[in-house]
Parts: sequence; C-alpha cells; structure tokens
Amino acid sequence: MAKKTGNNKNDLKEDVSLSPDDIAPLNESADGVRFGVSAELRDAIEDNLDHHNAAAVLELLEPLHAADIADLINHLKARYREPFFQLIKEQLDPETLVDVDPALRLDLINLLNLDQISRVILHLDSDDALSLLETMDEELIHTILQRIPAGERSIFERVLQYPDKSAGRLMQREIVCVPPHWTIQEVSDFIREQKDLPSLFYDVFVVNPRHHLMGKIPLNQLVRQDPKTLVSDVMIEDIHSFPDISDQEEVAQAFKHYALVSAPITSSSGRIIGMVTVDDVVDVLEEEAEEDILHMHKVHGESDFYAPVSTTAYWRTRWLLITLVNTLIASYVISQFEASIQQITALSFLMTINAAMGGNSGMQVVTVVVRALATRSLLEEDTWRAVRKELGVSLLAGSFCALVLGGIAGLWVDSVGLGIILSVSLICNMLWAAFAGTLLPIVVSRFGLDPAISAGPILTTTTDVFGYALFLGLATLFLL
Repeated sequence: MAKKTGNNKNDLKEDVSLSPDDIAPLNESADGVRFGVSAELRDAIEDNLDHHNAAAVLELLEPLHAADIADLINHLKARYREPFFQLIKEQLDPETLVDVDPALRLDLINLLNLDQISRVILHLDSDDALSLLETMDEELIHTILQRIPAGERSIFERVLQYPDKSAGRLMQREIVCVPPHWTIQEVSDFIREQKDLPSLFYDVFVVNPRHHLMGKIPLNQLVRQDPKTLVSDVMIEDIHSFPDISDQEEVAQAFKHYALVSAPITSSSGRIIGMVTVDDVVDVLEEEAEEDILHMHKVHGESDFYAPVSTTAYWRTRWLLITLVNTLIASYVISQFEASIQQITALSFLMTINAAMGGNSGMQVVTVVVRALATRSLLEEDTWRAVRKELGVSLLAGSFCALVLGGIAGLWVDSVGLGIILSVSLICNMLWAAFAGTLLPIVVSRFGLDPAISAGPILTTTTDVFGYALFLGLATLFLL
C-alpha cells in the first residue's frame, strides 16, 4: 500500500523537479536489500528538510510503503523527526504510527491533535488501534475514547480490561462468521458485500446461533468449492482456539508448533470474540526474543535505541548498580587474600582468568536454558538430563581450557604448581557454572520470575566469588 502524500505549497521555498526514475534508485541499497529505506534516501530527505523543500520531500515519499516511512522516521536524526512528521501528518497513513519504533511513538502522537488521533484510531484494525492506545497515558486514552462512536468505544473499553500480554489484548475484533446452513455462494456474496471486513484474514469461522464456534473454512478452500455446497459439508471442525485470557506468548508458541496462520479467540462463555493472525504472532515472538536478549545483557526490557539519553541512562544505571554490588562482593573476597597476593604477585593477574572463564561459560549455559524455557523446549522432566549434559560439556571444554591456560600460566610465571592450581580451579569453576547456569533459570522460572533478568546477575556473582576464593584459597593452602 503506497503512502499517500500531497504537496504543502506554504512550506515550499525552492522548487525542484524529480522524476520517478530519479527517486527510485535512492531507496535501493548497495547490497540489494529491497525493504526499509537506504542511507541515500534518508540523506536526501534530511538535505531537503534543511532547505525547507517540502515538495521534494513529499515527492520522495510518494512511492514508499507506510512501513518504509516508519523506518525512515526511526533512522532520521533526532532534529529532523519533528519537522518531517509535521510535514506529513495531514496525509499520514495510520499504519505508519503502528510500525514506528515504540520508543518514538508517543512523541509523534503528541504532535497530532485530538481529532487526528481519533481518525487514526478509527482507521486501524482493532488490534493495531489498541497498540497505539496502550502507548498513551490513561487521561489521553479516556479523552480519545470519548471522541469516537459509542460502538467502537465500547469495544476498546472491553479490550482494555484484559490483562497485559493476554490473547484478549492481542486479538483483532474484526472477524468473518457465517452459519453452517449457508451455501458457499452465500458466503462469497456475504464477503463481497461487507464493507467492514478485517484488512487481513485467512479463515471464515462457522458459528451456531449463540455465536459458539463450530468450525472454519480457510479462504484457499472456500474458492475451490462448488457454490452450491453447504458450509457444514466442508468446514473443518478440528481447529485450535484460545481463551481470551491466554498468555500471548503461549498463543505464539502454539502458532509455531501447529504452523497456524490464524486462530479464533473465545470468551469464558464460549463465544467467538476475535482472532489472532500470524502477523501479530511474529511481533510477539520478536518482542519476547528481544526482551530476553536485552534482559540477559542487563538493558531495559524495551529497546532503548531511539529513546532519549536521560531515559536510557536511568534504566541502564539500575542494572549497573546490581553489577556494582556483585563487584563489591568479589572485591571483599579478594581482600581476604591480600597477604597471599603480596607474597605471590602472579596471583593478582592470574585470578582474573578463572573468574572470567567461569562467568563466560556460565552465561553460555544460561542463554541456552533461557531460550529452551522460552520456546517450551525444556520440560520439567528434562531438568536433570539438561544438568548432566551441561556438566559433561563443561568438563570437556573446561579440561581443554585448563590444559592450555594452566600450561601457559606455568611457563609464564615459571611455576608448575601455580599452573596446576589454575587448571584445577578453572575446571571446578566451569563445572559450577554449568550446574548453576542450568538450574538457576529453571528455579527462577518456577518462582514466577523472569529468568532472563535474574539468572545472569546471580550466576556471574557466584562464578566470580567462587572463582576468586577457590584459586586464591588453593594457592594459599599449597604454595605458602
């Protein structure tokens, strides 16, 4: 769907004439990627904004999809975003706001007046409209809902009552339902005559008079049937549906497991009230994966790439404080062996090897286990099998690293004993990292906490403390 634009003559200070042949190459990147916007196009937009050349900007935007314009907004320098959005907002495709990075979305919404926001909400499918409403504060949501028709307002008010990250929040309310006694011809006529169909759907759902789900007919099968055939004769009764209170991540995993493209959502009374489509599920899987990755590296759960400096600094400082505590504990352990370090100075630089190797190997295990938990690949009965496997892997990898690093350390400081102590402590620390790295995410998950957030910091603290204490303790015991 091409982005609709128009020329704002009042903002025009100099005129240029660009043909489609001049414009098209700007959005083709050097590596041949055919989606998003190229750096050349972005630079051309910014240059024309500097020269207040509105007509040239709008002409460059003419062939772009709404998602490409959102991508352009994401990648414009901060000082260009507001003037660019002010220029295009009168002809704005609402899909652009849906596709723009969440960290920027509220800033753009605040540049629209209430009537414009209301029109955007009404133009979108209910699931996309809801994602925009969730960006706003409660006062603005209330104001916007009062400006839209009562029917749509009641739908949004009901959906907003669902828990966050539930299927009720994820679903779109626009669905196509037909009775089982209709013919295929009647279904086709119904679809053709309806004006408020969902923008994207794959199945026609079959319902009884109480609106309870009976089956479905995929569109690809619908067009192949004889027009006189009854719906009840060709509908598929074995379908996957989800309660409205289901966790959206569970819905996404079911889509992946059963290769679904759409699925109905039902209320507690069994009525079909909406559907989830695969494009929504892709967003959920991406969001969950991104959240886990960011948590594993102690960054704010929502990508802060486009967020203001102050916001980014605030969230990252919170996690750095946890690291600070970890560091203080490890420093205290080291201080208990101050006398040993003074007598054997090589301990001061060799001890970091043990802690670093344990921490890195442990984080590898945590990453694998967190992913297995997130994808439901690791079941409760698999716990000890996973522990045994990771211990075996760490024993082999640790033995190799211990042989190499112990030998290098022994030659480096001319001490076979110190090399052996480093090797032994390294193997022990990596075995501990494997054991704790497997069990910690599982235990944390059982307590209902997010293992991607909690397991990593706890593990690195233990591997640091255990690594320093073991290496320095063995050195003190056997070499002094």
